[in-house]
Amino acid sequence: MTDRISSGSGWLDAVLDGGLVANSINVVMGLPGSGKTILAQQYLFENASEDRPAVYLSTVSEPLEKILRYGQTLSFFDASAIGGSVIYEDLGESLSRRDALNETLGRIVAILRERRPRLLVIDSFKALRPFADDATVFRRFLQDLAGTLTAYPATSLWVGEYGPDEIAVAPEFAVADGIISRAIEPTADRETRVLQVQKLRGSGFLSGKHGYRLSADGIRVFPRLADPVDQAMYSLETERVSSGIPVLDDALDSGLLPGGSTLVAGPSGSGKTLIGLHYIFKGAEIGRPGLIAGLQENPTQLERIVNGFGWSLDRDDVHVMYRSPVDMYLDEWVYELLEQVEEHGIRRILIDSLGDLRATATDEIRFREYVYSLLQRTAHAGIGVFMTQEVAELFGVTRLSEYGISHLSDNVVLLQFLRGESQIKRALTVLKTRASAHDPHILEFEITPNGIELGKRFADDQSLA
Repeated sequence: MTDRISSGSGWLDAVLDGGLVANSINVVMGLPGSGKTILAQQYLFENASEDRPAVYLSTVSEPLEKILRYGQTLSFFDASAIGGSVIYEDLGESLSRRDALNETLGRIVAILRERRPRLLVIDSFKALRPFADDATVFRRFLQDLAGTLTAYPATSLWVGEYGPDEIAVAPEFAVADGIISRAIEPTADRETRVLQVQKLRGSGFLSGKHGYRLSADGIRVFPRLADPVDQAMYSLETERVSSGIPVLDDALDSGLLPGGSTLVAGPSGSGKTLIGLHYIFKGAEIGRPGLIAGLQENPTQLERIVNGFGWSLDRDDVHVMYRSPVDMYLDEWVYELLEQVEEHGIRRILIDSLGDLRATATDEIRFREYVYSLLQRTAHAGIGVFMTQEVAELFGVTRLSEYGISHLSDNVVLLQFLRGESQIKRALTVLKTRASAHDPHILEFEITPNGIELGKRFADDQSLA
């Protein structure tokens, strides 16, 4: 079994297939502000011990005093460990001498012999390059340093302000066993932090870009949710259950199959959220705890809405996970949702709405990957999902979703407004049910103090305009 070095973050270690390979050389790259030093110090304190200390070497990028001052703001920083299991040293004196790189290499060798560290951090490694007279001198320094590190059982992190274009040309990356890149990607008027493993010699890893956040607790990574197609058979319940709305149950051939996903699409004010709430509270009545994952109404607003129909959020079998779509990461949201599902034994989920969720994704392909993977996980677990989607047309809806989600849903329900002689009427139509029959007629419904109630069936020649 391959020995691993933990980051102290379970999800980052999962991206690295259990952690960095022990006794390897790893480049942590990214532009200023991406959190490289925070990650390096997180590794430092996680892997330090009295018999195998962790050593942090600063160069000329940032003064050692500054690194220590900001390091003390981190929750894992242990002042009592400094000078014992955690060693900070400045290589600035060695770099100020005439033969700077050879002097620095000699100092690193002396530290390895004296301290026998388990982990060695050099920050910033890129700052060493200008001290070489030419490329050949720097490559020779890299070769000697890599050979020295190979001779000692130490894992090293070379931290540097490298850009993505340098991976193919900078010699450090050819020497490195692992490459972890950090970036800040602009999306419209917001920024998203992403981490990507470019290389991990002798180990597998999760490919793609993974969102992360920085805080006083260090780095929190949200692995890219992109589940592969699962060909294995799994059991599903076959007894249908009520959606909470008789008119919809009738149109869906006596209700919903457990573990199915339902997309409810319609214009603003057509009743999408209300149908979803019926689904959640009916589930609670029949022993299926529900989760309302809302991105529109905050809990206070939502409480007022549900109270108007005789419901209450003050119960143990209905939970609310409200998140503002402002400065929200899709990666973070989906893992918080999965945590809530596991913690509360959730059997029904309402996502309100897909449009707000899409606005948090960096691109459309990434959004569809997440929705597909989430629906695969809930289907395997027998958890039902209701999703709302607003459409632009008020009358005569011609398109359900801009994001290619309708084909992933087991059921698709369209809500729309129809023009009556003196008032606007609401109509419901089931467009799709997977592996089941359904009523394709346009059904009128009304929103009353009791919720959604069935109206009459429209005539076959009723105009939709």
